[in-house]
Amino acid sequence: MTKTQHCLHCDTANGMVQFDSRTLDVEYKNLKRAVHRLSGWECQSCQEIVFDGDSANRHAEAGDQLIEDAQQAVAAKMKRVRKKIGFTQAVAVRLRSGGGHNAFSRSKRADAPPPQALIVLMSLLDRHPDPVEESTLR
Repeated sequence: MTKTQHCLHCDTANGMVQFDSRTLDVEYKNLKRAVHRLSGWECQSCQEIVFDGDSANRHAEAGDQLIEDAQQAVAAKMKRVRKKIGFTQAVAVRLRSGGGHNAFSRSKRADAPPPQALIVLMSLLDRHPDPVEESTLR
């Protein structure tokens, strides 16, 4: 007999069905990671999922790791582009709005993400470095 319970999300009586040993993907930006052997409850009406304690922890840890991986990738790209276009860290600090050298250092270590505007600027300069040659930033 299938175990069921009331869904607190959509209020469906006996809508939640227990599942065991399921694999689900965790996605963040362009990254994806499979988490195996998940257990919990899923509503057949609204698809709400409630994991058991261990599964919830493993699913959350996988998501946290994806965020960290994405931040590391951005930090590596920013460093690569900065070196490619010949910017010193001091120049990069002047470009980074909202912070001094400590804020730039946190971005470089992936402790804090850089502002989206700086990410876009560095991506553009990676593809079209000509404006750097004409600027007085270096």
